[in-house]
Amino acid sequence: MDRPTNIRNMSVIAHVDHGKSTLTDSLLAKAGIIAAAKAGTVLATHAREDEKERGITIKSTAISMYFEVDKEDIPSIKQKTIGNEFLINLIDSPGHVDFSSEVTAALRVTDGALVVVDCVEGVCVQTETVLRQALTERIKPVVVINKVDRALLELQTDKEALYQSFQRTIESVNVIISTYQDTALGDLQVYPNHGTVAFASGLHGWGFTLRQFASRYAQKFGVNKEKMMGKLWGDNYYDPTTGKWTTVSTGANGKQLERAFNQYVLDPIYIIFDAVMNSKNDAINKILASLAIKLAPGERETEGKVLLKTIMRKFLPAGDSLLEMIVINLPSPTTAQRYRVETLYEGPMDDESAVGIRDCDPSGPLVLYVSKMVPTTDKGRFYAFGRVFSGTVRPGKEIRIQGPNYVPGKKDDLFIKSVQRTVLMMGRSVEPIEDCPAGNIIGLVGIDQFLLKSGTLTSSPTAHNMKMMRFSVSPVVQVAVEVKTTSDLPKLVEGLKRLSKSDPCVQTWISPTGEHIVAGAGELHLEICLKDLQDDHAGVPLKFSDPIVPYRETVKAESSIVALSKSPNKHNRIYVKAMPLGEELTSAIEKGVVDPHDDVKARARILADEFGWEVSDARRIWCFAPDATGPNLLVDVTKGVQYLHEIKDSCVSAFQWATKEGVLCEESMRGVRVNILDVTLISDAIHRGGGQIIPTMRRATFAACLLATPALQEPIFLVDIQCSQEAIGGVYSCLNKRRGQVVSEEQRVGTPMFTIKAYLPVSESFGFNGDLRAHTAGHAFPQCVFDHWETMSGLPLDKGSKIEDLVTKIRLRKGLKPAIPALDTYYDKL
Repeated sequence: MDRPTNIRNMSVIAHVDHGKSTLTDSLLAKAGIIAAAKAGTVLATHAREDEKERGITIKSTAISMYFEVDKEDIPSIKQKTIGNEFLINLIDSPGHVDFSSEVTAALRVTDGALVVVDCVEGVCVQTETVLRQALTERIKPVVVINKVDRALLELQTDKEALYQSFQRTIESVNVIISTYQDTALGDLQVYPNHGTVAFASGLHGWGFTLRQFASRYAQKFGVNKEKMMGKLWGDNYYDPTTGKWTTVSTGANGKQLERAFNQYVLDPIYIIFDAVMNSKNDAINKILASLAIKLAPGERETEGKVLLKTIMRKFLPAGDSLLEMIVINLPSPTTAQRYRVETLYEGPMDDESAVGIRDCDPSGPLVLYVSKMVPTTDKGRFYAFGRVFSGTVRPGKEIRIQGPNYVPGKKDDLFIKSVQRTVLMMGRSVEPIEDCPAGNIIGLVGIDQFLLKSGTLTSSPTAHNMKMMRFSVSPVVQVAVEVKTTSDLPKLVEGLKRLSKSDPCVQTWISPTGEHIVAGAGELHLEICLKDLQDDHAGVPLKFSDPIVPYRETVKAESSIVALSKSPNKHNRIYVKAMPLGEELTSAIEKGVVDPHDDVKARARILADEFGWEVSDARRIWCFAPDATGPNLLVDVTKGVQYLHEIKDSCVSAFQWATKEGVLCEESMRGVRVNILDVTLISDAIHRGGGQIIPTMRRATFAACLLATPALQEPIFLVDIQCSQEAIGGVYSCLNKRRGQVVSEEQRVGTPMFTIKAYLPVSESFGFNGDLRAHTAGHAFPQCVFDHWETMSGLPLDKGSKIEDLVTKIRLRKGLKPAIPALDTYYDKL
């Protein structure tokens, strides 16, 4: 732990069911944490009961492993290294899209990612999502093509077809990498002949990279290992008649040559598979002798897949190939923090904290980022799980705990406390350690009551925060929770606090009507959260409402006339107009491309160049709303108004309030720009305080929205459905019933599987999985991920329209009057 050059922090990321936890087992077996015979079936990183039942990872699990690497491999490492002992901190993360916030939290504290791709299914929607997240965090990927045993045993693919399938998969991964990667980091694409792609079967526990085959052949033929590695991929052929390498597939004598990858890599594997699966005993004995594999007496009596597994594990152990690929190709904290500091640290790049992070300096000022909270066996307490980027964390010493809203120099969201204990996270258990230097992943005891989900721990009073994580999913499915017996209410409130600590993406709040709301990323995420809430966090019987979907209020046109509102004392008037922002700019704000915290001039330049704004308007944006970061803008376009700067704060708070609870049904607003055209103010300051201006500005905003063709937007899922040909009809009929729109349908080359992508409104998605299974006899597998907001057709102000009916239902649920307020409630005549 004290040698940051010999540490590798890495996450295992992939689509659901592509074999992350199974592959992780091979590394754990190599490190001696689990028995080698059980690797691939024990799934050591599945700590929860429901993970074992469902067979999917729900929470990301961290585990630290110590390895010694062969001394011959050390020269291949192109970064500073001391000796051949390595520490790998591995985080096994979930693949199900509902839990991708866990992946974000894992990626933040790691520098490298092992991307697992199923060789039959190829690159799926979630593979792309997690890879994109990794690249935006400046994380270096290496790839494992997993489940190769399926291609050989189930699909009976021939060697050339298998090579082509590998080639296509690697190409798809490289397309994603080149699309999203940061150009400053050089080429991050992966190539088998550079050793950044491994081929494996996690379930059977075998795997290889071209480096291993190259070193075998280098010894046998006495050639250079690096050269041999380059020949084993791509269009390289060995011509035995001339004894030379060529890139043409026909030999000197006109005969067809076999591709080097097929001949030298796949051929031995195919021979073993053929001999074992067809019980050719003489051939098996020959193979064992030539590969110098010794089987224990009991192992030689087995046959079929059991024997195959044993031989392949001894011939090509997966742990060795993965370990070698990780150590040689992934960056150490010393290497990675040099280029990651810019994307991680909010403060200036030359203050002591930034320098400490850049140098990964254990004696520098402490900077530690807590990315998530992990529940302990002690009920209601949490380990703060994070990574030390600079300095050393020790129990007993007072440190600054800075929450996400902390601003340097202020006292808000800041606690000064000491850590009670530091522990090493070891999957299901923890190991106490004395202290933890920079570059390591660590669990902290005793600070859980000062942090909600994440935060920064520092020792320097000038330190800024580490940047907040951006999640690729948003909590769009909500449920109201209540207790069955009133006396249990305090337990529910306490339970909700713990629940929102334990999951990076779940949100809990109390609605204006007094209901306790829990919001999650999808049906499965919500189901797991509610189960945890009832069984662990609150521990009392609860009642859950039907799922509720949040909507957004927006406008479709510019206000038809100027909206005017007078203050309660009739001495001040505000004139405003509302207009749509445009979907492009709205999305840019939500994705952080246009950042509310950016420098005003830089932001104005982006708005002028990319979105056609007037530079003068772009510089006079008063605020983003709601929550000071939302996709609604208040712009000052007035000319020469007296006392205007004095009412700015009141107007901003009124706009924040108005956009948080819109005029139609008190849902948040989205994509609305409000221009302040003119203001008439009384000269006496006492008559234009907040009490006069705030309600006036809010009424003016509402009047402007009612005059600008108000509309509702609903959240839309992108559904990715894998299915066989006979199930396609069932998929279409199921989507049609639920207002789904198919975007694309394509067959995966070389397999009978189809991938259908469709848009499905979130409000129609409840029970979709079950319904789809019923329609397709279980032959279709859907993945839903929140994609965008879409404006609903119809106008809420039209009496008797479907959308008016929807608005009325939402208003009644919130305890409001059923009818949308009339314009003259907010609009004042001159």
